[in-house]
Amino acid sequence: MITLRLDHNLEQQVNNTAKDLGLTKSELIRKSIKEYLGKLKQPNAWVIGEDLFGKYSSGQGNLSSDRKKLVKSIIQAKRHEENTH
Repeated sequence: MITLRLDHNLEQQVNNTAKDLGLTKSELIRKSIKEYLGKLKQPNAWVIGEDLFGKYSSGQGNLSSDRKKLVKSIIQAKRHEENTH
């Protein structure tokens, strides 16, 4: 058995939500805690994609720090290519 103290606003939200869903406050709180704990067990985005990050690496370690300079040089190269054709 757990005793829980809630501030007035949160208690009102629980009361209103339970009423709207046709649940008792205890049922709503049990379901909410169960769902929250289930989400804690789910892997986060980093864990899910860890084997993919860096898989298609460009080999350039400066992409984030020199992005403006790199984009500018790509645009200039394309313009140069268009002008020579």
